[in-house]
Parts: sequence; structure tokens; C-alpha cells
Amino acid sequence: MKIATWNVNSIRVLEARLLAFLGREQPDVLCLQELKVVDDDFPNEAVRASGYEAVTFGQKTYNGVSILAKAGTKLENVSRTFEDGEDDPQARVIAADILGVRVVSIYVPNGGDVGSEKWAYKLAFLKRLGAYAQKRLDLQAKVAICGDLNIAPEARDVAKPDRWKNSVLFHPEMTAAFQGLLALGLVDTVRLHHDGEGPFTWWDYRMLAFPKSDGLRIDHIFASKSLASSCSATRVDRDERKGAQPSDHAPLIAVFS
Repeated sequence: MKIATWNVNSIRVLEARLLAFLGREQPDVLCLQELKVVDDDFPNEAVRASGYEAVTFGQKTYNGVSILAKAGTKLENVSRTFEDGEDDPQARVIAADILGVRVVSIYVPNGGDVGSEKWAYKLAFLKRLGAYAQKRLDLQAKVAICGDLNIAPEARDVAKPDRWKNSVLFHPEMTAAFQGLLALGLVDTVRLHHDGEGPFTWWDYRMLAFPKSDGLRIDHIFASKSLASSCSATRVDRDERKGAQPSDHAPLIAVFS
């Protein structure tokens, strides 16, 4: 089973790249973030023509998440939001049962500036994510939480940690939130196979960050222990950050044997 996650930063702009990626990589499951369209504007026909079905939770201009699975594979028990009764208009969470795995596609807020209202919203969102994982997910079963968490948890996840230190992406409170998710019984699948720097998944559009390898690892695939035990490989498809009009994120891929 191959699971991938990708913040596309506008499905309108990335549609052709998405379809090419599906044809080339043939993931069993693909989680998308930052669709920036309402559900009716998601390219369902083109996705179906590529051999996939999708469930979406869209929003005009901002946010939006989706899960794609190969045609013929059922996406069951679809849920949207944390289902915690909070009145939150932002489309950031969608989940479905696929091939015996509960898959969650999630887009954690960036946080704006430390100390701002957006920062407070990010902290609250991460607390809600932890509660959701405990109350709504069976972490003794097979679970994958995939997406853009907007957290680089350690210095090795940042090319220039001194410059990013105490930013909204690389901050002690973010490290604590990340470690809190691991403490619930989730596994950071990348670290099963990569001990050194990176692999980075995001590079700023500015200051030639990508050619200078000035990146951060902020996209993640967490797996419950029963699923993580079969994780045979993880990698970042850096080629999708190259060329004309790329997303500022590259896809992260995990293979479960």
C-alpha cells in the first residue's frame, strides 16, 4: 500500500501536475491539502479519468482537504472536521476508511506570527487534533494521519535552524505538540528510514530557497504502531517542486508492505 500526501497550494494551478503524478506514482491513497476551491469546483471528472475517486472538504479561496483512492477501492465512513462540536468554518480535516486503514488528511494552520490570534488558533487546533486522535481514532488499529502540519519538530528538520528558531514553524511549543502526538502511540514514518537532515518537504518561493536546499520538513505521515510496523520506505518527490508553477511543497510518500 502506497500512501502519499501533498499540499498542492491550489488545485486549479496544480491540476495537470496532480494528474501526471497519479499516472506516474500510482499511489493507492493520496491526501491533498490547500485545495482552495469549494467541493463543486474540484476536478472530479479528470481525477476519475485518471483512475481515482475522491472525497473532498473544500472551501472558497483558502484551505480545503481531500483524499483520493484508486477506482474500485471504497472510501467508507467519510467524516469532515474533528466532530468535536466546535464552530470552526475552516476546511482542514477529512477522514475515510480505505483498505482497512483509517486515513486522515489534515492541514494544520500556519500560525501567522508567534503571539498573534492565528498563533492561538494553531495551538488550539493542535490540541483538538490530539483529542481527536484519542477519542475518534482507534490507535490500536491501522491509522494514518497525513498532511501539512506546519511543524518542523527538530533542528535536523530545518536547513537553517538558527534563522527559523522560534518561528511559527520551528518553535518549542510546536516541538511539544509534535511530541505529544507521538506520545499517543503514533509513529513518524519518515524517521523509521531517515536519521539525518531532512528530507525537506517545503521550500519558500522567495530567496531561491529550493535551489539552495533551504527547506523544512513540515509535511508528515504518522502511522499507528500496527501500521508503522509494515512501513518499508518513505521518500520525498523533489521533482514536483521543480519546473513551472510548482507548489511550494513536494509530495511525501510512504510504502507499507
